[in-house]
Amino acid sequence: GPLDARHDVARRKAGNIVSDSSHALPRTMSPVLRAPRQHTLAVRHLRFHVCEWSGEQPTWVLLHGWGDCAATFQFLIDALQRPRQVLAPDQRGFGDSQWAGGGYWFPDYLADLDALLDQCSPDAPVHLIGHSMGGNVAMLYAGIRPHRVRSVVSLEGFGLAGADPQQAPAHYARWLEQLNAPPTFADYQDFEHFVATLARRNPRTPRERLEFIARAWGREREQGGIELRADPAHKRVNPVLYQLDQAQACWQRIAVPVLWVMGGQSGIAQSLQDEARLRALSAPVTDLTIRSIPEAGHMMHHEQPAAVAALIEEFIDGVAAQSSAE
Repeated sequence: GPLDARHDVARRKAGNIVSDSSHALPRTMSPVLRAPRQHTLAVRHLRFHVCEWSGEQPTWVLLHGWGDCAATFQFLIDALQRPRQVLAPDQRGFGDSQWAGGGYWFPDYLADLDALLDQCSPDAPVHLIGHSMGGNVAMLYAGIRPHRVRSVVSLEGFGLAGADPQQAPAHYARWLEQLNAPPTFADYQDFEHFVATLARRNPRTPRERLEFIARAWGREREQGGIELRADPAHKRVNPVLYQLDQAQACWQRIAVPVLWVMGGQSGIAQSLQDEARLRALSAPVTDLTIRSIPEAGHMMHHEQPAAVAALIEEFIDGVAAQSSAE
């Protein structure tokens, strides 16, 4: 299998596994049913922190969104009906993965994923599951490298609104200004204050999960207080305007089934309520299933992990049954 001992040994011989990680999962009231193996991989000259859960193959690759990290997929993992082989990296500059000194460009997420699969699943396609930014990475990658993907699940990763070229001068100017005055993340007095902030922003997420998330997203500084496990350079504006037509050209080449999942309480989902707009946006995807979780917002895998897990398992098991029938 793609993540069996054979490939593990091969990665070690190639010098790609930097270390087996001693990272401990956050100690909170939220019980962890299936703890991951955690380790560090060398990918494209950066150290990537990876969570890995063993189980039924083929492999699922989980891609988190902006500001998130791999550890908070734990709720979804524990909600699965049976163990699955899952690989979840912290994206560059998030969680415990290394920061990129030159800043962050979206194509690098695609290249990181490609290099990660070269190491971890070189011979077998994977199921790509991404949330928000991770969903956008999964959708693009599936069209660029269709032979490496069995299916795609996008949790509110639907691209962005097309940009007006007239915005370009202001975007470039703002980017230059931020290079001279780098943005920063807020810090917090202690984890109690951080959890309280998360609770105000995420009222549908139970307290015990927020405590887990706070410790996955934050760490104690030596001088006191809590800082985020993320490079503030992620906050710089992207000087290159988003081109929806380019994204859709990639989506058009996706050769596998795609599941789009929306949170009924999410602002993103509410912006797609216009059926004509949704059809126009999704038209390039030839084999598309759209589902909604009515009581979930954008962070659906935190708020309603059981509902998200059920939709993903139903979809992926259906893809497997269809492939067997063929």
